[in-house]
Amino acid sequence: MLKYFLSLEWKSFLRSAAFKQNLAIKIILGFFAFIILLEFIGLGAGSYFILEEFIEDGKINAGSPFEVINKFLIFWFVVDLVFRYAMQKMPVANIKPLLYLPFTKGKIVKYALGKTVFSFFTLLPAMFFIPFSIVLLAKGYDVAGVISWHLAMLGITLSLNFLNIFINNKDVVFYPVAAIIGVFAITQYYGIFDITIYTQPIFEFFYNNAWSFVLPIGTAVFFGWYAYKYFKGQLYLDAGLKSKVKEAKTEDLSFLDRFGKISTYLKNDIKLIKRNKRARTTFIMGFLFVFYGFFFMNDIYEQINGMKIFAGLFCTGGFLFSFGGLVPSWDSSYYKLMMSQNIPYREFLLSKWWLMVICTAVSFLICTFYLYFGLDWWLAMVCGAIYNIGFNSSVVLWGGAYVKTPIDLTSNKKAFGDSKAFNAKTLLMLIPKLILPIVIYYAFGLTISESAGFIAIAVTGILGLLFRNKIFEIIEGLYKEEKYDTIAAYAQKN
Repeated sequence: MLKYFLSLEWKSFLRSAAFKQNLAIKIILGFFAFIILLEFIGLGAGSYFILEEFIEDGKINAGSPFEVINKFLIFWFVVDLVFRYAMQKMPVANIKPLLYLPFTKGKIVKYALGKTVFSFFTLLPAMFFIPFSIVLLAKGYDVAGVISWHLAMLGITLSLNFLNIFINNKDVVFYPVAAIIGVFAITQYYGIFDITIYTQPIFEFFYNNAWSFVLPIGTAVFFGWYAYKYFKGQLYLDAGLKSKVKEAKTEDLSFLDRFGKISTYLKNDIKLIKRNKRARTTFIMGFLFVFYGFFFMNDIYEQINGMKIFAGLFCTGGFLFSFGGLVPSWDSSYYKLMMSQNIPYREFLLSKWWLMVICTAVSFLICTFYLYFGLDWWLAMVCGAIYNIGFNSSVVLWGGAYVKTPIDLTSNKKAFGDSKAFNAKTLLMLIPKLILPIVIYYAFGLTISESAGFIAIAVTGILGLLFRNKIFEIIEGLYKEEKYDTIAAYAQKN
């Protein structure tokens, strides 16, 4: 039965209207995935010896490298869960055609869940734990203890895999987990509560007791069984279609009429963000980029030239990169209808541009608090905002002409819906939007001064605004060229 599912997916991939785009993206992502896997293998094989040197030099106060690993494993698994939530694609199954075929619901669910078990995100931890366990055996650690510890790590990894599925599908799971992680992260950061004091003995317990691996493995089996039962019960065409009846409310968006003809599109986008969970999540996540600058406020990054302007681009451009990066896919469900109307492309594109400009300006205003950390940080936000408004907003729309992946706005209501607002493909699309400003900054920042680099970034953004009409003519032409290919791609539901 497995070969039939794989055959269907392979045919779906080959027959896709966006086959060339998808193939190129998969090749690039596959290359990066291979490099990351090799790095994790090297990390697993070498971490013991690196930690051993640190202990001998007195840089780390611990009895053995194994103790250090057990102490910080809790952070490994927290990062694993967060990384999965942000990047892992949920087990999407095109339910309607499958239910007409001679497949039982149980087999469909098993296949979809099995895809997550054998995904890159599960393979990645294994590439660390396998070589590390081999090194432990080579160093004379107890064989039964190492095997038990290794199986326990496997069980915890699989448990997180299934937990992530529930987090993505059930808000009642997401909010408590997010709250717990947030509280522990804050208390750990400020030294109020050290969670490693309590978690280290738990991980050491799996080594000291050869039978103990049964606990995490059993937990993984239970989570897997519960996920199977839950999704099997939800696997029917109208799952999630029934919604709670709420009192209808009118929305006064007349203040947008000042934008003229494009106000209709702006109102439509605002209603989309307010009413749709996926768009709303993307909107919120976009503004969370405002706090990205805190990652660079340490001595390591402070010494790297260009990190401030990099933070400025990200902090002020979160909405532009996340929501804008999926234009015009947000309108994919009714794109064909729009194109059959007498709708000028220029008005459609301008509405998206204004939405990104307004949200970028709001992000910049929020980023004003960076002035507390120094004038240079605030100037980085100013230059980043100018560049994003003047140049990157047009680049995002330019790239949108080649975005042919439809977005199912109702997918978050389905048992196997894809409610991801940010994924590997979105991340890949960020590269050209970030490489150019960094190159511009280094061209002036390294040869002259940091201030010259800031000015160069700002001037580039201003030039983008001055030549906006000419740039929009080019972008409009691209959208017209790709019009029918885009319609054909959006017509595909798989």
